[in-house]
Amino acid sequence: MMGMVSEFKEFVMKGNMMDMATGIIIGAAVSAVVGSLVDDIIMPIVGLFTGGVDFSTLGMPLGEGEGAAIFGYGSFIQALINFLIISFVIFMIIKAVNSMKKKEEAAPAAPPEDVVLLREIRDSLKK
Repeated sequence: MMGMVSEFKEFVMKGNMMDMATGIIIGAAVSAVVGSLVDDIIMPIVGLFTGGVDFSTLGMPLGEGEGAAIFGYGSFIQALINFLIISFVIFMIIKAVNSMKKKEEAAPAAPPEDVVLLREIRDSLKK
C-alpha cells in the first residue's frame, strides 16, 4: 500500500503533470475571458449587423404542442462562433510566445572562456 502511495506521489509531482495542471487552469481562465469577449462585446455587434438576432434563441420545434422538442441550431451557431474566436485568441497567444522564443534562440551565446583559450592556442600553433 505504501509503495502505491509513493508511486502516486511521484507521478503527481512529475514536471509534465504540473505543467499540464497549470495549462488547464490558465486555459479555463482564458476561456472565461474570451467567453466574455464573445458574449458581451462581439455578439452584440454581430446582432447589430443581423438585425438584433440572438443566435442562442434560434430553434425549430420538432412537432406540435407545448412538449415538442426544439432543434436548437442557434445554440450550435453560438458555440461555433465561440470556438472560432477562442481558437484564434489561443493561436495569437501561441504565436506571440513562439516569436519570443525565436528571438531568444536567435541571439548567439558567447562561447565559454575555455573554448576561446583553446582557439587562441590552436591559432598560435598554426603560425
